[in-house]
Amino acid sequence: MNKRWTIDEIRKFVENNSESKLLTSEYHGFSQKLLFKCSCGNNFEKTFKKFKDNHQRKCEVCQPPKASR
Repeated sequence: MNKRWTIDEIRKFVENNSESKLLTSEYHGFSQKLLFKCSCGNNFEKTFKKFKDNHQRKCEVCQPPKASR
């Protein structure tokens, strides 16, 4: 069974595993896009799953999207 994350657990994960900061204050589920502030100052949105599992932890300026296959 998958772990249910709380907004506080997500905030700690972001602080411990990236240079970005979580700006969203509520979490409603895995499909919700969360608002982050990148270390360069840009804001960006990602689902927590992409942030956690796919290591998409920066804005598109600092970490451009990979070219599609």
